[in-house]
Amino acid sequence: MSASVSPSVARVGVWLIGARGSVATSVIAGCAAVTAGLHPPTGLVTETPMFADSGLPALSSLVFGGHDTVDCPLPKRAEALAAGGVLPPGLPAAVRAELAAADREIRPGGPLPGDTRGEEELITAFASDIRDFIRRSELTRAVVVNVASTEPAPTGAALPPSSLYAAAALRAGCPYVNFTPSTGLNHPTLAPLASSSGLPYAGRDGKTGQTLLRSVLGPMFTQRALAVRAWSGTNLLGGGDGASLADPAAAAAKNAGKERVLADTLATPPEGEVHIDDVPALGDWKTAWDHIAFDGFLGTRMILQTIWQGCDSALAAPLVLDLARLTTRAHEAGLSGPLGELGFYFKDPVGEGPGALGEKYAVLGRFAERLRGAGA
Repeated sequence: MSASVSPSVARVGVWLIGARGSVATSVIAGCAAVTAGLHPPTGLVTETPMFADSGLPALSSLVFGGHDTVDCPLPKRAEALAAGGVLPPGLPAAVRAELAAADREIRPGGPLPGDTRGEEELITAFASDIRDFIRRSELTRAVVVNVASTEPAPTGAALPPSSLYAAAALRAGCPYVNFTPSTGLNHPTLAPLASSSGLPYAGRDGKTGQTLLRSVLGPMFTQRALAVRAWSGTNLLGGGDGASLADPAAAAAKNAGKERVLADTLATPPEGEVHIDDVPALGDWKTAWDHIAFDGFLGTRMILQTIWQGCDSALAAPLVLDLARLTTRAHEAGLSGPLGELGFYFKDPVGEGPGALGEKYAVLGRFAERLRGAGA
């Protein structure tokens, strides 16, 4: 039986921060395509037998809305993604009604240039938008997922935009997922709110490509008692992520998660770092290269090089759908606090958990069993 089959016909909201971006557009179009039977659920872990009978909301029950600071309509954004090979040809036309419906539920984000509202006013306004979405769409519950472009780490006490949205999510009574490296709930000012909210939350920084591979290769070297001397990498990417990560502060926030994976899976942190280069001509496509220098028996020096070429939006979209369904189900089951069991999906996960991908997958499997045994 498909894991998306649920005894409940309740409608569940997915409120996306960065709702007109490439990832959000791929999420909305992809959900509509899979629901209509136009494409198989490739990449959706929640559609595998592991999650059968876990009570997850059906893909067909998901209703989309969100915040964004740009005004390009979702149908037009989807057409641009199809022209770039990110979405299949003809898909934007096939799911135009679903894209238009989601676009009508997108509200202006912020703070925009010249915005004079303070933090409390912004949080109140964002929370009101989310509550109105839930009421207007007659939703049983909703989850807020941050898929906006990476922001630099904050340097002062002021809350960055990602944290304003996170605070608004909790104020609106919604679970929160941070799919980005941005601060979100991981701000000392928000710690009391997160702990007292009684809501589940997960994050941060979705693991889609280069770091996914690192979380497999790192344990391999450790388990075979091979000494990794240096591990360097380069990311070439365009699109919105490339532009935002051209900022050294934003790139540093992104690289922190990549470095954590190696620190968690190797006996000794190796030399080397990751460089991120903005190449606008690549659009939504990315090339990630790793150069690994390691020692074998009797000190024999060897090299492993990997090249990962892919589309971040297509890699991220099924994970966002997984996380929205899992976090919503956790909320329904009465779970609260950091969902460390979802560390499988993140570079820098909240809560406690192993570093190796295989171990994280086992933890995720136990979480599926826990949801299966939980009440509605």
